[in-house]
Amino acid sequence: MSGAAKLADALRQMLAVLEAERQALAALDIDALMLSTSDKHALCAVLEARDAGGLDAECRALADAARQKNEVNRKVRNLLAANVSARLDALTASPGTYAAPQAYRA
Repeated sequence: MSGAAKLADALRQMLAVLEAERQALAALDIDALMLSTSDKHALCAVLEARDAGGLDAECRALADAARQKNEVNRKVRNLLAANVSARLDALTASPGTYAAPQAYRA
């Protein structure tokens, strides 16, 4: 298998993992989310070892598709986190309890 074919295969695997991650986010399935996170890290290590220069059209398209799926998943995760924060704030009747602390200002 050539280098370009191996790269395309890794990118296809990444697309499948990103789809599994999206499904895990939608189902709020923490076990599936942890598995997809682990798989993403492993695939990122494989992709980092590849030379990004001279990507063929197929690999470029696969990389762009993976970037877009990852961005969608990031937005979904952020929406879920904001929803949880809002619910916790409402439950505790003290907004900001679970927010990140503000930077120290002198």
